[in-house]
Amino acid sequence: MADNKPTGSEVRGYIQSVSNWGRWGTEDELGTLNFIDERKIQNSAGLVQEGVAVSCARPIVNTASADSASPPLHYMVGSGETFGLNPQETPGMLQSASDFIGMVFHGFTVTHLDALCHIFWNGKMYNDRPARMVSNREGALVESIETVKDGIVSRGVLLDVPRHRGIKWLQSGEGISPGELEEIEKECNVRVEPGDILLVRTGHYLRRLEMGPIPVAEGWPGLEAACLPWLHERRVGVLGGDTVSDVVPSGYPEFRQPIHQIGIVQMGLWLIDNCNLEQLSATCARLGRWEFQLAIAPLRIQFGTGSPVNPIALF
Repeated sequence: MADNKPTGSEVRGYIQSVSNWGRWGTEDELGTLNFIDERKIQNSAGLVQEGVAVSCARPIVNTASADSASPPLHYMVGSGETFGLNPQETPGMLQSASDFIGMVFHGFTVTHLDALCHIFWNGKMYNDRPARMVSNREGALVESIETVKDGIVSRGVLLDVPRHRGIKWLQSGEGISPGELEEIEKECNVRVEPGDILLVRTGHYLRRLEMGPIPVAEGWPGLEAACLPWLHERRVGVLGGDTVSDVVPSGYPEFRQPIHQIGIVQMGLWLIDNCNLEQLSATCARLGRWEFQLAIAPLRIQFGTGSPVNPIALF
């Protein structure tokens, strides 16, 4: 596949050429998860051979930073510091600690799964549903995170771009082309297949750990818009990365984040943003294989537009 950067009109053309609207019927809310069938899940179980489990999530941290203007809230509503000081305590009384957690998980720091109701284009969401079906009062009346209440399990594939380039991480604004994804496939003797959960590492999280957070306005590395036809052709079930998958700036004034705007809305592509792929990368390199079973268990948030997740890779 040629890696010539598509023009703005060509990217606009993807709205039609990669569309899955109506592919699985007018009532479909699963989108690309339709590519993950029972056989796919069964086959992924055969990849669990070493008995090794690896988290692909970042820790949830309640401090503000350059890339987290609205950090999660985490405070204690009960602790062990007051034990023995309360005159109301009685023998046999339950002793416990308890905490409160609240967050805006969409953004650039919390590992989360985007539901198909998360992004709109021209007032529409996936499968030609009107954006007004996500209400300010209740939330998502269709295509909510509850659609995947039973979780997502499939074959996971890691394509490690910094390893391929021989660098620690990509810089902000550096894009990844479909041709490079295919080069990594050949290098690692792996091929992205229908129903796979594709994880693409840029090393951006490692940079954050070593250099500190950078302002969102400075952008981040990720997939170029040219990858959309490739993702559609390969019938990827879920796409995840250690950024929000899109390269920013995208180079297209009309499409700030085309992987989100076209991938979610037109393809029905489920996205996992802000993964931690460092331990996964090290494990894949150590074992010499870049495929594994991946399990994603979102919270059952009624009418939710997504959920924090802790994807677990199993080898």
